[in-house]
Amino acid sequence: MNIGIVCYPTYGGSGVVATELGIALAQKGHQVHFITSHQPVKLNFLNHNLHFHEVFVENYPLFHYQPYNLALASKLVESVQKYNLDLLHVHYAIPHAFAAYMAKQMLKDFDINIPIVTTLHGTDITLVGSHPVYKPAVEFSINHSDVVTTVSQSLKNDTLRLFNIKKEVEVIYNFIDFDKIENESNDTCLRDTLAGDGEKILTHVSNLRPVKRILDVISIFHKVQQKIPSKLILVGEGPDKEKADLLAKELGIEDRILFLGKSDEILKILCLTDLFLLPSETESFGLAALEAMASKTPVISTNTGGLPEVNTQGVTGFLSDVGDVDDMAEKAVFILENEERLLEFKNNAYKAAHQFSIEKILPKYEEMYKRVIKNGF
Repeated sequence: MNIGIVCYPTYGGSGVVATELGIALAQKGHQVHFITSHQPVKLNFLNHNLHFHEVFVENYPLFHYQPYNLALASKLVESVQKYNLDLLHVHYAIPHAFAAYMAKQMLKDFDINIPIVTTLHGTDITLVGSHPVYKPAVEFSINHSDVVTTVSQSLKNDTLRLFNIKKEVEVIYNFIDFDKIENESNDTCLRDTLAGDGEKILTHVSNLRPVKRILDVISIFHKVQQKIPSKLILVGEGPDKEKADLLAKELGIEDRILFLGKSDEILKILCLTDLFLLPSETESFGLAALEAMASKTPVISTNTGGLPEVNTQGVTGFLSDVGDVDDMAEKAVFILENEERLLEFKNNAYKAAHQFSIEKILPKYEEMYKRVIKNGF
């Protein structure tokens, strides 16, 4: 198949998933064309099956905000014609699904009917998409896509609750590439570089936005380290980093926390992690939790959004109500205080993560693509 993929080319979950999907499809022999404003950060190689086409927006003084929608739609039209694409798979409702719809209408003038698959990832629905300014356009884009998928049942429920959706919505979960994990983390679990003998390592990875509740991460760790000798690794950059740093200093634990900023070595960090903390306000799926589990790391998370679909209570970790730092700290200590128990949770997490392996999820996308191309919808 000849597949066009549109996504945000950044570190966000939707961009990572879209890029990993494209790479996996290319490895299966499909032609994959990324059509984005910049080369996706995870697209660190190109081959004869993998292509990148940049969307260029002219900096014209007339426009206070540059018309990316129009530039993207035009580039999609050009790419479909030039490379004879079979379908467009757009990740995120706005602006990508909206631009794809415009491109589809323009292509009809050339007697080309290009199918559109739209994958919803979370904030495009629950935060941005439901805003009154954008809601009509998001609803329109979803209803005029040929196939709509979400990355969790929870997100599907939110989509149907927030919008008047007239189409069937399919759930195709996010995935993990275990071969990549083994290749990147092999022989690199050097714990003594970050923690002393007998110390446990707790980790949090995010964009440090308020929705991630980074202050709860600090508070949970503060309680845990009072009972279990431990270090906390924080990976990511974002608006709440300074607040987290100030709270750590207030609590007198700044010397036990490592702020690593953005990192391309997440898997190496997770390899030496004992427990992953994810006390988010909401998560459409919880890709960070899945990456941790695939690295044999149990998860302490909230019970919101798609997290209960990934993290199984009492098996791969524990789930608590949003903001209940006491309960999360208590459960964290319960896992960490007994080595046999910790090992059991680690093995359970690793085993459970395999239900989201790329070998199981990729065929679902391929089957859906073939159906769309065959039926014309």
